[in-house]
Amino acid sequence: MSAVVVLITASSPEEGERIGRALLDERLAACVNITPVRSAYWWQGRVEEAGETLLIVKTVDRLIDTLVGRVRALHSYTVPEVIALPIVAGNPDYLRWIEESVSQ
Repeated sequence: MSAVVVLITASSPEEGERIGRALLDERLAACVNITPVRSAYWWQGRVEEAGETLLIVKTVDRLIDTLVGRVRALHSYTVPEVIALPIVAGNPDYLRWIEESVSQ
């Protein structure tokens, strides 16, 4: 299995915490970092700006489809950001911990 980082933006800290907790409780994530961000993005033909909450999720690639489905079910956005980035290298003990955490 390959470890990945998944980026998810949420509309508020409360929504981010609710989604993050569900991913942890369902063993779809080993770790979720939650932090405020300021976003600027194209939406319906114009640039929008908003305060959002960013989730930085550590998981494995085999769980991405399930994780995306779960986020879509829990999220308030019509088109939630859920993007996975491969972890190309890192502390082998930490990467092993990610795999063990989502496999229990």
